[in-house]
Amino acid sequence: MEWCEPPIAVLAYMDIANSRWLWLSTLPVVSVVLFQAAIFLRRAWADGKEMGLSDEQLKTGFKTGVISAIGPAVAVLVGMLALIATVGGPVAWMRLTVIGSVAFELPAAELGVSQFGYSLGDGDISETAYATAVWSMTLGGTGWLLVSALGTPHMEKARQKLGNGKEKLIPIISSAAMLGAFAYFLTGEVAAGTPETGSVAVGGLVMLVLLRIADKRDIQWLREWALGTAMIVGLLVGVVLQVTVGSWW
Repeated sequence: MEWCEPPIAVLAYMDIANSRWLWLSTLPVVSVVLFQAAIFLRRAWADGKEMGLSDEQLKTGFKTGVISAIGPAVAVLVGMLALIATVGGPVAWMRLTVIGSVAFELPAAELGVSQFGYSLGDGDISETAYATAVWSMTLGGTGWLLVSALGTPHMEKARQKLGNGKEKLIPIISSAAMLGAFAYFLTGEVAAGTPETGSVAVGGLVMLVLLRIADKRDIQWLREWALGTAMIVGLLVGVVLQVTVGSWW
């Protein structure tokens, strides 16, 4: 009588990507990020009180920050749906909690699986190729964390040095740095296509109009909602242009 061994069940890579153990392994990383956010919020509130800000001013700043985060959060959420479909829920949850850049995570994952001849979306991706994609995403984002951890403590000295001891120059330098950072993010999108150009233009106009009305009529809540509203309107305009007219360039 010939002995027949039971067939070994072969898991598809998405079964591993959405496994219970992977959810449990990513939970500590996400918990650390949430803990850091809570510490930062508590410290910011305490420092604001030491600087002489009132509770009303601190609450206004907190509300402005929450509202301003809605627009970027929607964009990250949409990107997370694409990442979940390719690398599974746990890794997408962890990566976008730590870094939050879909524009980096998807190409990094594609680079990882492509070393084994696969492409994201293939149903027969091997476990080794999937693990390589996760390592590519994780190690690729390490540079940002190291630069932030090692370089941030020295940025205040650099800012003071740029001001050359002139206190009036510090706010100007800070504002210029903020404008430069936003301009850097926009340069890659503003000429990428009709939807992107329309989204940036309409979002900017909405921001200017809302701030103009808020200053003229002294409406504080409108100032708080201006950035979040401009982001959402710009996002909707980009989607409408993509669906209706597509890209002309």
